[in-house]
Amino acid sequence: MPGVFPLSRALSSDHNLSAEDADLATLLDLDGNIWEIGDGYWIKIDARIVPVEPGRPHRLGYSLSLHAPDGERIVGIDNAHPVKVGSGPSRRVALPNDHTHRRGQRTLPYSYSDAATLLADFWAKVENALKEEGVS
Repeated sequence: MPGVFPLSRALSSDHNLSAEDADLATLLDLDGNIWEIGDGYWIKIDARIVPVEPGRPHRLGYSLSLHAPDGERIVGIDNAHPVKVGSGPSRRVALPNDHTHRRGQRTLPYSYSDAATLLADFWAKVENALKEEGVS
């Protein structure tokens, strides 16, 4: 796909990575992984380097999601599409595209700061959702 770079190759040639770059490399190394985490629930992570654009100013395209056994997304954090903010005639598209999904709730903007925080925020949301689902 044009403009999408293999994750490790984009960063692994430099062995003196900053902590932020190392965290980004860790996230990128998770790209394409799917894990069954118990009781049929599963997690999928997609993460890749993309060209900088208004909706993705941090050069990262990502989608992290927790799914129920039937495949329904329970929790997700991604920047795959713009998010509409507000309601009625004043509703507008917010940039950047970073946002969270929660089954049965509105899509909400997410403030991406770095890969380590993204992963920590995602795992916290997964833990809370699994508790609500009664999965230990």
